[in-house]
Amino acid sequence: MGRKELGLAVLIVAIAAITATLNPQFLSTVNLMNMANLIGLFGIFSIGQGLIVITGGIDLSVGSMFALLGVVFLDLTANMGVAWPIAVLVVLALGLLMGLVHGLLVTRLGLQPFVVTLCGLLIYRGAARYYTGDSTISLGYAEGLDGLAWLAAGRSYGVPHSFFALVIVAVIVGVVLHRSVFGRYLFAVGRNEEAARYSGIRTGAVVTGAYVLGGLLAGISALLLVFYTSSVSPSSFGNFYELYAIAAAVLGGCSLRGGEGSVLGIVLGTVLLQVLQNLVNILGIPSSLNFAVMGGVILIGALADRQLARRRSAPARVAAKGAVAAAE
Repeated sequence: MGRKELGLAVLIVAIAAITATLNPQFLSTVNLMNMANLIGLFGIFSIGQGLIVITGGIDLSVGSMFALLGVVFLDLTANMGVAWPIAVLVVLALGLLMGLVHGLLVTRLGLQPFVVTLCGLLIYRGAARYYTGDSTISLGYAEGLDGLAWLAAGRSYGVPHSFFALVIVAVIVGVVLHRSVFGRYLFAVGRNEEAARYSGIRTGAVVTGAYVLGGLLAGISALLLVFYTSSVSPSSFGNFYELYAIAAAVLGGCSLRGGEGSVLGIVLGTVLLQVLQNLVNILGIPSSLNFAVMGGVILIGALADRQLARRRSAPARVAAKGAVAAAE
């Protein structure tokens, strides 16, 4: 655990202690398990967002991807009678395809990630609304989903399966990011893509790979969220969830400039967000201000990242000035 992760863990404990003091119900088993469920649901796609942010990119289309993937899954199972294993594979394949398209548009055509994924946000949301005629699809009309529903939304030993899923995903992605060549390439591309290219790294393939993994994790999250809500309204399902993912990544130490971050930090960032949401509810702050809180969190994280960047570059500036003075 690095300094950032340790500091984040201490902050989580401090806020949790304050929240528990204000309302002892914070430490109740029901509340903690509900938080664990939300941490699992939001943590998985936040990890995918973090991988993309590490390359210096961003994905604004996550929430709209959930809407489109959710209505496709429910239409396949509830209306077409497709077996759920096939429907799951279709959803995951679509998530991979969306990520691949994003990656290719960024790397092959040289478009900005912000522009590509902003277009994705609009296209996927519009496609989801058109696909269903802007009507809500309910999980109640699907049959034969009891086993999948238990896997996605059930509990074992009182712990939500979504939390177990997050742990599994975090371990796998953590090994890929911190113990593999691909992971080292992700950091290298994020720090300096041109230098990485000159050193022989296929930067286009690395960046595309990050978007593909992000799309896969978004597909997994879409399935979990469908069983969490039991219905999908294409106009609102997943709205602004990309903000949660970006906030969790930034809070977890992922620099928006790229080249920095860790899976543990992203998970801790997700935990911090949920603890803050719980604190907001306990203090009786209107839920309409949730997004304002989220925006403030992202701003604080960006300012902190900027400040750290200045401190790190200060010795280099001093050395450069000294060299110039010596040359004169």
